[in-house]
Amino acid sequence: MNMLDLFPVGQKITLGTRAFPAHDIIAFAQRFDPQPFHLDAEAAKNYVFGALCASGWHSASGWMRTFLDFWTARCTAIRAEGGTPPLLGPSPGFRDLAWIKPVFAGDELTYFLTGLEARPLNSRPGWRMNMCLAEAENQHGEPVLRFTSSVLEQEPAT
Repeated sequence: MNMLDLFPVGQKITLGTRAFPAHDIIAFAQRFDPQPFHLDAEAAKNYVFGALCASGWHSASGWMRTFLDFWTARCTAIRAEGGTPPLLGPSPGFRDLAWIKPVFAGDELTYFLTGLEARPLNSRPGWRMNMCLAEAENQHGEPVLRFTSSVLEQEPAT
């Protein structure tokens, strides 16, 4: 079993949904992105977004947390059925990150993963590189986040 067995090329998999309440937006911003439109609802009215909104890094971190929760549950289910889940990680990076629309206080994001391709790594025999499209939509079905992720995977022993 490999990653693309679980995330087939072209199939958009729903990973889960996360809420973005104002207190979480502010707490994240205080630690990692202390700009006024992430910290203070009143101050945010004077910026381009017009209201308190999450840091893009907050919405991207939400994608990672949701993926890991999904992945952990999936691996547990595979093991319970007597299987061996793929060994993933680490990621060598991502590209084409786009914060498409602001994530406002009270929004709920649903996160997705779509397998794009996999290839063996010539530089590391026994490993493959998986490419996936990572996305998020708000509760209105509007895209808010998109990036292409690279994920290393150890090929199963034969």
